Amino acid sequence: MPVVAGEELRERGLRELLGADRIVLELGFGRGELLLDLAEQNPGRRYLGVEISRKRVEKMARRTEKRGLANLFLLHAPAEYALELVLPPRCVEELWINCPDPWPKKRHWRRRLIQGPLIAQVARALAPGGLLHLSTDHEGYRDWIAEVMAAQSELVNLHAPE
Repeated sequence: MPVVAGEELRERGLRELLGADRIVLELGFGRGELLLDLAEQNPGRRYLGVEISRKRVEKMARRTEKRGLANLFLLHAPAEYALELVLPPRCVEELWINCPDPWPKKRHWRRRLIQGPLIAQVARALAPGGLLHLSTDHEGYRDWIAEVMAAQSELVNLHAPE
């Protein structure tokens, strides 16, 4: 079964449970198309998908098993929990966050995934030279993300205008 428990992962470690010291991580994998494709195309790398929706984790686990992907693991947990309490520092080679919920109403902005504390945890989790792939299709959230990222001095925007 590709689903791992956060406590077990923290206690036993990446090497013992996933078979590698470095991983590719996707926070909020949704339906999981990207994660499945990446794992199929790169069987030598280890992938961990973190999703807050139990139904999506269960569905993705079935799809992972059906495709026979031994390099793809899933964690049912909030992204913040995974970054702060489960993963060791400097273990993530690549981190993907694709179109997180923009929570467009101002009164809901506190629920947005991209916040200063989370990005600080992302910076801690990324290995030297690690990449953060972050996208949104919401203009207002794009501006919010730009502000949050600009405040994080440990990360460099490789797509910033010169």
